[in-house]
Amino acid sequence: MTNPTECENKLIAAFKMMWGKYHEPVTLIHRSFTIIAVNEACKATGQVAGVKCNAKNPELHKGCLAMEALKTNEPKMVVSKRDGIDWTSFWIPVSGVPDYYIHFTNGLNEYMEKLKAASN
Repeated sequence: MTNPTECENKLIAAFKMMWGKYHEPVTLIHRSFTIIAVNEACKATGQVAGVKCNAKNPELHKGCLAMEALKTNEPKMVVSKRDGIDWTSFWIPVSGVPDYYIHFTNGLNEYMEKLKAASN
């Protein structure tokens, strides 16, 4: 897969098959931090492809392990507690395509439910 457009099209198709229905927001990201694809849950949060992943809230990206994951070609994970919620963030290199990774954080749905309950 030497043609980047062909490569990205194949990655996007595979991403949608694997992550499209996952209940938490998930992104496929290029090494440049450009979002290549988002799943349905991510779309619901307003995130779109074609922008930098940290464009909305750079503060939340201080602990980003994307470059370490790509450098070592190994998944990275961070578990933290914020606002009374357990958050588990993942950066997973795409096998065989060294400049791309999957990123998601479990805990966002619980956080959104907590916000919704507090506003009622």
